[in-house]
Order: sequence, then C-alpha cells, then structure tokens
Amino acid sequence: MLTNLTTEGRNPASEALDGLSALQIVRLMNSEDAKVAEAVRREAESIARAIDVVAERLKGGGRLIYLGAGTSGRLGVLDAAECPPTFSTPPEQVVGLIAGGHEAMFRAVEGAEDVPQSAADDLKAVRLSARDVLVGIATSGRTPYVLGGMQYARRLGAYAIGLSCNRDAALAECADLTITPVVGPEVISGSTRMKAGTATKMVLNMLTTGAMVLLGKTYGNLMVDLRATNAKLVDRSRRIVTALTELSDAEAEALLARCDGEVKTAVVAHLGSMAPDVARQRLEQAGGHLRRALQEHAK
Repeated sequence: MLTNLTTEGRNPASEALDGLSALQIVRLMNSEDAKVAEAVRREAESIARAIDVVAERLKGGGRLIYLGAGTSGRLGVLDAAECPPTFSTPPEQVVGLIAGGHEAMFRAVEGAEDVPQSAADDLKAVRLSARDVLVGIATSGRTPYVLGGMQYARRLGAYAIGLSCNRDAALAECADLTITPVVGPEVISGSTRMKAGTATKMVLNMLTTGAMVLLGKTYGNLMVDLRATNAKLVDRSRRIVTALTELSDAEAEALLARCDGEVKTAVVAHLGSMAPDVARQRLEQAGGHLRRALQEHAK
C-alpha cells in the first residue's frame, strides 16, 4: 500500500507550506535537504559493496545498467551519459534505461512504469547478460517496471542491486544487494523528485565514481582518463598534464597532440622518456592505472 511508504507520508514541517513566503519555503527545503547526506551516509557499507561488484564486473567485460521510471529513470540515464566524457568509457559500458523509452526522458509517459514485461523487453534489447550488473532504481521500492527488470536479471544470473528510499520494500526481495537511503517524507507529499531524487543522484555518483577510481580512471583526484570532447575538457587535459609533468602549456599541448589527446599516455610517455605506443603498453600492463605504470617504471 502506498499509504504505508515513508516517501508517501505527510511531512509535519511542511503542513502549512502554502502559507509560507518564498524565503520561508527556501529555508524549509534547505533544512529538509540537509537530512539527505546523513541518510546516504548510513548506507555507506552497502554502497561500497556495490562499488566493488560494479568494478569487478566492468573489469571482466561486463556492464553497468541502470533501470528506472520517471525521475529515477532519468537520473540513471544522466549518470550513464556522463561516464564517457568523464572517464573515457565506451558508451555501451554504462547504460541507462527508462520506462517509456527516449520520449520519457523529456515528457511523462503515462502508465509506462506499470508494465513489468516492458523492462524485460528493454533489457533483452540491450542484451543483458550474466556478466552485467543491473541497478534497479525505484524510490518507492515497488515500481512494477523495475521489479520486472530485477526479476529478469536474477533469472539470467546478472547481479541485481536495488536502490530505493523505503525500508522493507518489495525491491529487496528480488535484489542481491539493496541500498536504502531513507530520507523521510517529502516537503510535498509523494514528490520523490525532491529529497529522494537528491539521495538517488548522490548514490549513483558514488557508484560510478567509486568504480572508475578502482579501475584506474583517476590519478589522485585528477581526471586522467577524460575524453576531451569540448574546449573546457581540452583545457583541463592540458592543465592536468602540466601539473603532473611540469611542462609549459605549449609543451603539454604538443605532447597531447602526439599522444592523440590521451592524458595518461602523455604523462607516462614524458616521465618515462618513451614513445606514445610504448607508454600505452606500459599502461595496459598496469591495468590502466597511471600510478602503477609510473611506479613500475621507477623500479
């Protein structure tokens, strides 16, 4: 029953919402949003276990696939879309699926979330396999589309992670692992694009960022595996290379040009005094980890 869900409850703090001024609304929402980080913190161990699984599956050639409806689906698609430019991942490695398809990203598709079989069909279309990880996102924990997809994934042997904002949700019954940041009733009852959506975005950021760090996509906190697809990222690539090599801007740009814009290759090539193709080999031998490649060279 929806009436039993925390995310559907009435928030005592906002019962007089329509009588508040703009400033009072802002302060109320900010106060409620401050509770989100703590709710996510309480799920730290589950999130960490999920990161380990995702990294291991990606390393073995599997994929991370997000599945959701409405806001949950859109957040999954957004996180997936941001991985290629941030971490230079192939577009098919992290995939976001939303009930109702492409149209639902921009306009609500009524009833799309109520058909469990649609999720199985969508997962078949992207050829979900036992090597993959499926993250089913449903703040209510009971969305039929997501439950159908999770059940299909389990039948295939894929690892199924459930992300919801309600304890004891149906989602837990068809998941290998659950992440449940309980943020409490929303400022507007049932409007889970608010605190629940914020919690979801935070968890998804952690899943992909954590997994990519374990896979060697960063050096310290530097984005060394980015794909320079616009002027901002081209400039960032140059700045990272200058920071790690102490080259001038012009020298860093020339080095990147010789290395096809690959930051890690450029750094290894310069610090190891080797050709770009040899630097790529060193990186491959180090599993793509820049720090490991540099440590091996220093031995």
